[in-house]
Amino acid sequence: MTDQRKEFSKIYDKHIDKIYRFIYLKVSSEDIAKDICSETFLKGWVAFQSAEEKIENPSAFLYRIARNLVTDHYRQRGRTQFVSIENNPIIDQVQGVEERMMAVSEIEQIKAILPNLKEDYQNVIIWRYLDDLSVSEIAKILDRSEQTTRVLLHRALKSLKGELEQV
Repeated sequence: MTDQRKEFSKIYDKHIDKIYRFIYLKVSSEDIAKDICSETFLKGWVAFQSAEEKIENPSAFLYRIARNLVTDHYRQRGRTQFVSIENNPIIDQVQGVEERMMAVSEIEQIKAILPNLKEDYQNVIIWRYLDDLSVSEIAKILDRSEQTTRVLLHRALKSLKGELEQV
């Protein structure tokens, strides 16, 4: 195996689960998510092979491809974007049963509210709190400054809190 293939294989192994989860949360279909995820890595591989310089942040690069492909998917379908995380549990490892039940209840509320937020808000919340990306990584994905990304994240959380208070 060539060095380039080995390097991309490591990138694939490191990012496949997070990229797939991001796409799945956006399209709510395993089959569509698998197709878009495959296309994301195919485009990533083609770009990786033809890049004259090393891609500095493969994570941001792959998320940008995935985000664009999801947008293209909805443009082709003529549908509005819907985020569903019903089949994808997002429970932290909580010690007690009561704490776990409270966490499940809170997550269910967030699942119901997340589709009501603007797409940028949904994305930054998913990337920051589900995928554990740093603000600088999110900024690179969005092609924005870190300060602008922090403001966007703050507004997203404020909007989420406002929606939670209405429930």
